Amino acid sequence: MTSTPRASRRAETTQESRRLLVTAATELFAERGYRQTTFEDIAARSGVSRGSIPWHFGNKEGLLGAVVEHAVVQPLAGEPDTLDEAMDTLVAFTRSPSTTLFATLVGEAVEPGSAPHKWYSELHDTLRRRISAWLARADLPAGVDADELATVVLGAVVGIHMQWRIAPEAIDLERTYTTLGAVLRSVGIT
Repeated sequence: MTSTPRASRRAETTQESRRLLVTAATELFAERGYRQTTFEDIAARSGVSRGSIPWHFGNKEGLLGAVVEHAVVQPLAGEPDTLDEAMDTLVAFTRSPSTTLFATLVGEAVEPGSAPHKWYSELHDTLRRRISAWLARADLPAGVDADELATVVLGAVVGIHMQWRIAPEAIDLERTYTTLGAVLRSVGIT
């Protein structure tokens, strides 16, 4: 059975509406925070009806999940072949306007039970596992555990990102990530 042009157009419209909603929510969550952003705000910014939000995402927390997927998980989906490639990816990721979102939401994320807390916790778990798997490919020195080093690396990346978002004129991202790369090379990561 082949799809009709009407069904194809409907699917395209659905995907475009979803993309517009995620983009608007990413921007608004970054500007105002999760709690202060309403469905009405997102609908107005996206040009998509308010009723489309629960239809696409279930609820505001589901929309936040889609935003996290769009802003972090997808951009960091590939596994770098080299340390230099990983550092270049981190520079580009840090510079991405959508990552302002994480600096804005961190205050809400430290509150247990909040939607940002749940998503940050899951995101950090996912990133630590991915970093750990990548680090485990290296011949780490005795006493250096890949899981613990992954926590250190993620902490460094989050800290670099926050510092740069707060005072970009004070942080040279390329040099900072080059330094992080040098530290990782010193323990056998290439």
